[in-house]
Amino acid sequence: MITIPRLIVITLLGIVTIYGTLWMLPSKEIRYMPDDELRAYALSHGLAAVPTTYKALLKVTDNPQNPLSPAKIALGKKLFFDPILSRDKTISCATCHILEEGGDDNLPTAIGFHGRANPKHLNSPTVLNAALAKRQFWDGRAGDVEEQAGGPMQAPFEMNITPDLAVERVAAVPAYAEAFGKIFGGEGNRSVTFENIRKAIGAYERTLLTRSAYDRFLEGDNNAIGAAAKRGLNLFIQKGCKGCHTGMSVGGQSLQHFPLRRALADIFKTDPFAFPNTGGFLGKNGEKKFRVPILRNITKTAPYFHNGEVKELKEAIRIMSKYQIGKEFTPKQIADVEAFLKTLEGEIVSYDLNLTSGAMLDGINLRGSDLSHRDLHEVSFRDADLRNCNFFGTDLHGANLTHAKVAGADFTAADLSYASLSYVDLSRTDLIETKLEQVNLVNAVWRDGKVCGAGSFGKCL
Repeated sequence: MITIPRLIVITLLGIVTIYGTLWMLPSKEIRYMPDDELRAYALSHGLAAVPTTYKALLKVTDNPQNPLSPAKIALGKKLFFDPILSRDKTISCATCHILEEGGDDNLPTAIGFHGRANPKHLNSPTVLNAALAKRQFWDGRAGDVEEQAGGPMQAPFEMNITPDLAVERVAAVPAYAEAFGKIFGGEGNRSVTFENIRKAIGAYERTLLTRSAYDRFLEGDNNAIGAAAKRGLNLFIQKGCKGCHTGMSVGGQSLQHFPLRRALADIFKTDPFAFPNTGGFLGKNGEKKFRVPILRNITKTAPYFHNGEVKELKEAIRIMSKYQIGKEFTPKQIADVEAFLKTLEGEIVSYDLNLTSGAMLDGINLRGSDLSHRDLHEVSFRDADLRNCNFFGTDLHGANLTHAKVAGADFTAADLSYASLSYVDLSRTDLIETKLEQVNLVNAVWRDGKVCGAGSFGKCL
């Protein structure tokens, strides 16, 4: 007859045997691929380079519910750095998201209003490349940067402001009120809403993408990264790191269980992590599910993990290999992966719109932008959103504005000669002293609501 003590001993021996057997299983052999094959493999497994142009940016980060425009991005940037969005006017978004320091604050836990620390001792995630992520915050509770932007403003231990107070302060600044009106529409201060404040900040954050040597390698430059980094990328892909740290952002796409595995020495350990769980946070719904961190610029965002308990990148790599992959990397493998991660350290891309003569800007959103006194002759603005734009004194001769939205636009003293304004509603635009010689007005709507037909130039004017 098996006694209870003997049963306990047998059970413990079984557990030890299982863990020991799993730990000793041979790992998959790494095949170090030549450069072109490694690149093709990386690209085919979800990794991708950050775009270099504004048009390419729109394909990657534009939000249909919050269309990007240069004016909205500029407004969001001002708000991002403005402390009036905190109760005591001492903290801005940029306080905890220092763009020059990796997009975070390099503290174990965020410090906010009156020196208050995050009650769960949570580390500030980076804002850089966050727009590429499908999950925001450590528990993934927000779906995009617009939604995320409203959280810290209202948190009592961060910026500690109410939506009503934020709106009141922003609306009281004439330059802000005017900009919101032009960009979001509406008279007076009615366009200044908490939702629109979030949208403006989110629009700016959607441009905070970084490029590095890693991007250049993905685009074909074999000399962009060194031999150790290439070995590290091979390990990163073939050992399974890329399964969670994927996408253009190299992370942020999903929630994952952490730690996924437990080592033999951890059988009797009550703490679930390989480091002290300061703050007691256990992820979404307490299920140890965390948003996968973005690895771009990881070399600049120490300390690591949700509560900032790990200070060194090498130790973070060791922990992840042991508890997520199930096979602890050797010191050489850790050094190689670190070399790869260093190639992800990049600079913020300057996404300047190509506003020059002859540019093809069909369908572009420029709502509320100041485009006065520019040389934009023969630019194509077909189907563009030009509402509330300022074109005072701008050279637009020969430009194509067919089907463009121009309500509220100011073309005072602009040169629109030989331009195409076909299918454009001009009934709510300023055309004072505007040059309109030989302008194409087929099916354009004039001031009195008259529709200009083919060959009607002169009759409408």
